[in-house]
Amino acid sequence: MTVYVALLRAINVGGTGKLPMKELRELCEDAGFTDVQTYIQSGNVVFKSRLAEAKVKTTLEKALAAKMRKPFGAMIRTGAELDAVIKKNPFKGVEPSRILILFMDKAATKSDMASVTTPGNEVVKHFGRELMIHFPDGMGKSKLKIPFAKTSTGRNLNTVTKLAELARASSA
Repeated sequence: MTVYVALLRAINVGGTGKLPMKELRELCEDAGFTDVQTYIQSGNVVFKSRLAEAKVKTTLEKALAAKMRKPFGAMIRTGAELDAVIKKNPFKGVEPSRILILFMDKAATKSDMASVTTPGNEVVKHFGRELMIHFPDGMGKSKLKIPFAKTSTGRNLNTVTKLAELARASSA
């Protein structure tokens, strides 16, 4: 069994996609996932499955669409992948709440990265299917533009660290 972490896009954010975490746990269990745990109210779920990542993604997205009556994206990572992302953090010593990790379905290309506009002091680093962004002035006032990341979802480093801990505990 593989321990997966699903990072759902647009669940319980900005008044859209209201889905209580109890219902999300039940939805995941009904989809055949086991040892399901949610973390905070923003669409984070840790679970086990024998399915490959692509099948986990389709299964979860279909279940979400049926429940919510519209499509919702899910970025799927293993606990080990989250650990690897955390280890790559180039912003050592920075307050974790000022670091956002943007999770994408596929890796950004050089052309994609050339389209990123950083009008402020933000620093964007690219690691495979993730972007790690330091917001020294906070996220709320940022005018950062990442055109190719419209279907991605982001979590701050505190959240990613907690999800990695939950995944490790579930593996034990």
